[in-house]
Amino acid sequence: MKHIPEIAIVDANTLSALGLQTILEELLPMAVIRTFNSLETLIDDTPDMYAHYFVSAQLYVEYTHFFLARRKKAIVMAGDSQPFQLSGVPILNIYQPKEQLVKDILKLHQHAHQRGNPPEAMPPRKMLEHELSAREIEVLVQITKGLINKEIADKLNISLTTVITHRKNITDKLGIKSVSGLTIYAVMNGYVEADRI
Repeated sequence: MKHIPEIAIVDANTLSALGLQTILEELLPMAVIRTFNSLETLIDDTPDMYAHYFVSAQLYVEYTHFFLARRKKAIVMAGDSQPFQLSGVPILNIYQPKEQLVKDILKLHQHAHQRGNPPEAMPPRKMLEHELSAREIEVLVQITKGLINKEIADKLNISLTTVITHRKNITDKLGIKSVSGLTIYAVMNGYVEADRI
């Protein structure tokens, strides 16, 4: 049985917590994302079962003792107006456009695995999905670069019909229809780097 990662969002701002929950569910459909409006409600819910905690800067400061013990799992949600520096604790600027926020979350995900966090905390989606062929991966990478079908066909020296067929196969296999969703999939599986999109 595969381990399903669980992520906690701890923030008194309901709108902020629900917005981040929506983004994380799109990025990590295999994960369970829960929101908590206080540390007390998190503690009532077996707090140590979570792979990661997204916590507001205010709550992190108020309950430093709790989060210091879980520093490798904690991600502080702050903004430009909240200068927040703490050694070894990643910061996520939540006051930025969605596209940049998604990129920053993906960078945090990549950084966590480079630091040696256990891969079972957030398994790659390709373990849960059908494998793509080498050519489908090439087409997927070109899609993430913003190329249209004709440009992909020219770049890969294949026909326009072949590109359309590959795109259909990719969306059928992955169940992802949007370019942003395909981009997220490509980053999560190491086909492209978050910095290059």
